[in-house]
Amino acid sequence: MSEPHDGAVGAGDARGGAVTMAQLARLAGTTVPTVSKVLNGRSDVSAATRDRVMRLVDETGYRRRRRGAGGRHRETGALVDLVISKVSGSWANLVLSGAERAAASAGLDIVVTVARPQQDAGEDWVARLLARRSRGATVALLTPARAQVQMLSAAGIPLVLLDPSSDSASGTPSIGTTDWTGGYAAAAHLAELGHRDIAVIAGTGDYRYSRARVDGFRAGLEQSGIRLSDRRIHLAEWSRDSAADVAARMLRAADRPTALFACSDEMALGAYRAAAELGLRIPDDLSVVGFDDLPESAWVSPALTTVRQPIEDMAAAATRMLLRVRSGAESASTREELATELVVRGSTTTAR
Repeated sequence: MSEPHDGAVGAGDARGGAVTMAQLARLAGTTVPTVSKVLNGRSDVSAATRDRVMRLVDETGYRRRRRGAGGRHRETGALVDLVISKVSGSWANLVLSGAERAAASAGLDIVVTVARPQQDAGEDWVARLLARRSRGATVALLTPARAQVQMLSAAGIPLVLLDPSSDSASGTPSIGTTDWTGGYAAAAHLAELGHRDIAVIAGTGDYRYSRARVDGFRAGLEQSGIRLSDRRIHLAEWSRDSAADVAARMLRAADRPTALFACSDEMALGAYRAAAELGLRIPDDLSVVGFDDLPESAWVSPALTTVRQPIEDMAAAATRMLLRVRSGAESASTREELATELVVRGSTTTAR
């Protein structure tokens, strides 16, 4: 059995030609249908066989050729995927709005794929993209594992990462924001207001964007002659409740800070809650700066000073990049960063 329409492009076999699925099956010591199951994310394949096939995919550079209109298996109609970890909250809503806007401009629709915790191979978001022969996916705030990228690449499904959480994403096109510059601007603002005893609430996890925001903030303070002690950097889950608990412990201390930088608006709003419960006034007793500029940051009282990252525009740019990658007009390792901007509102004032 063979699938001549599944020949690869750009990968060479021993004779210098393109590696076909039949050749890949022979190298793996299995059958074409089994290789096809692996590349389509099917669960009815042994782990050893799956690993062997994917290792050979990586070594040979096998890529499934995209079928034209007359191909035996057409791709899904005018759809592209948006893979996201959750669909609740302002951040997810802004991402969906931006991705849909860009897709609609290109005559496409968005399929939202939620990356749920994997229960079995059939639940994995990669398997779902493979099963419906996705035309491509923007992956928001997730960093696919190397094996997932290999599997999607072998199936001819391009990816663009939106604000990837890990440096391991290098080599996959991505859209981000100037996190370091945003952190620097937040620090410069607080320093200009005369604050010297400043704390940070950073997010747990070794996330690239969290490190960049803290590093930029530290550099901004150092530029003003202020040293940020490690004991003033506190970790919280990326949630309002967790940040409220962390901020409460910080604000109960005798040496509580006069200003606070939170690496997300959600965590900044957690600090608002903690301050209110302790009878502290913002900004008179505590100046607060967030990061994101979610809609609710302008609704609270006082309105939150924050670093705006253009989330909706980032999602739109990621979708447009995905379409360029599909057409071959974009490099497979492109990285674009959209500019951040400090938005000064009522939550910051001169140091007491």
